[in-house]
Amino acid sequence: MSSKGKVRVRFAPSPTGGLHLGGVRTALFNYLFARQHGGDFILRVEDTDQTRFVPGAEEYITDCLGWCGIIPDESPAKPGAFGPYRQSERKPSYRQYAEQLVHAGYAYYAFDTAEELDAQRKDQPNFRYSHENRMTLRNSLSLPVEETTRLLAEGQPHTIRIKIPMDETVSFEDMIRGRVAFETNLVDDKVLLKADGMPTYHLAVVVDDRAMEISHIFRGEEWLPSAPVHILLWEYLGWKNEMPQWAHLPLILKPDGNGKLSKRDGDRLGFPVYAMNWIDPKSGDLTKGFREMGFLPQAFVNMLAVLGWNDGTEQELFSMEELVSKFSVDRISKAGAKFDFEKAKWFNHEWIKRSENTALLPQVRDILDGHQVITADDRYLQAVLTLVKERLTFVEDFWSQAAFFFQAPTEYDADAVRPKWNSEKTRFFEEISDAFSDVTNWNAQEIEPFFKDKISASGMKVGELMMPLRIMLVGGKFGPDVFQIAELLGKSETIARIRKALPHFA
Repeated sequence: MSSKGKVRVRFAPSPTGGLHLGGVRTALFNYLFARQHGGDFILRVEDTDQTRFVPGAEEYITDCLGWCGIIPDESPAKPGAFGPYRQSERKPSYRQYAEQLVHAGYAYYAFDTAEELDAQRKDQPNFRYSHENRMTLRNSLSLPVEETTRLLAEGQPHTIRIKIPMDETVSFEDMIRGRVAFETNLVDDKVLLKADGMPTYHLAVVVDDRAMEISHIFRGEEWLPSAPVHILLWEYLGWKNEMPQWAHLPLILKPDGNGKLSKRDGDRLGFPVYAMNWIDPKSGDLTKGFREMGFLPQAFVNMLAVLGWNDGTEQELFSMEELVSKFSVDRISKAGAKFDFEKAKWFNHEWIKRSENTALLPQVRDILDGHQVITADDRYLQAVLTLVKERLTFVEDFWSQAAFFFQAPTEYDADAVRPKWNSEKTRFFEEISDAFSDVTNWNAQEIEPFFKDKISASGMKVGELMMPLRIMLVGGKFGPDVFQIAELLGKSETIARIRKALPHFA
């Protein structure tokens, strides 16, 4: 807990490109935990690696979280009392702590050049800077004190590395995995401060989490190998009693379960892995996102929440409010969760059905505008939505499912009924188009019995004439209840469509 006993959690992405759905899930779990405990959710931008910084990426991350409804309490755009919220703006503090570690004997200056280290890697394919070789490399442990002092005085480029102890076990209690232990002999001496004065993730994350009074850390399990370095830093900096609790989230796996889901998998299998469209500012390449594919934010968030978590029941559909009330760390799985795009589409379908028509109207109007349709009033659009909503996987499907409500068909799937067509059926539809003029209350409840009574009087079967009516009104064998379609089209339009279609059936 923070010094005040308040839950404070953070999502700390790097502004290097699109936001992967795994990153959004990490943000979501942090957010749910904070909301459930009356705590604070912080967005901190980890931009210390200036070589990988991408302009526009920070704004993109903020927009993604906003679309999902994962709104930070504190962020670069909404600073609180624990700023700054970009690591690059904290630069002076990191050197202070790195030097403190050197003077306490927990870290050292390393003067090896990039070329020298590359040569070591060529000689030793599995080279790592560690207790095994640090005394043979160019650093303040192996060099005489006078030499180190001279190199520093001359401004010789150097890094600062943590001095990982030998023959120790570093362990901690993970909120998801229980006790996790590491042998220090298998951990290398990570760089803490780079030659440009910028910290690496390892130093910055510990310094920032302490400065921001972070109480719980939720992050992906790919960070587990870094945990012993971070735990030692909390101890070496004298902050062991303030160390947050840890929870390493399971990976989101490829659909076949073999390895972590990547952007490449999405490209290969035809689904997005980013929350929103990302355009690479250098190459101009577009990577599609869930939002632009037509996912509702509620569906996207719901789908992410149940990738690696469940509430112990059969329930699958959760609003954000329900997730906040039901979320619990002990229901997070240790095992990775396979991503299933068909299931993701199912969530979207279900959330479209649940959505108020008024919430979908802006997207529907955009779709109609794109097809140069001068739209009717909102009441008509909502009535159409009510009829077709259950048939939509994405809101974009509205046009394919409902275009006939706005444009009369110009082509007909007459082949579906032509083999059994005869002059008797032609005569029936000629007569019904006239008879429909006599229906006083033009609604489905009146139209259906009227139509079926006329069929009975003709001696034909209802099944023979329902499909032709649908094709005349719609153009094909699809759509909601045919009498509800007729009601919405109106009497004169229904009659006009029957008369226009008939010649195509003969």
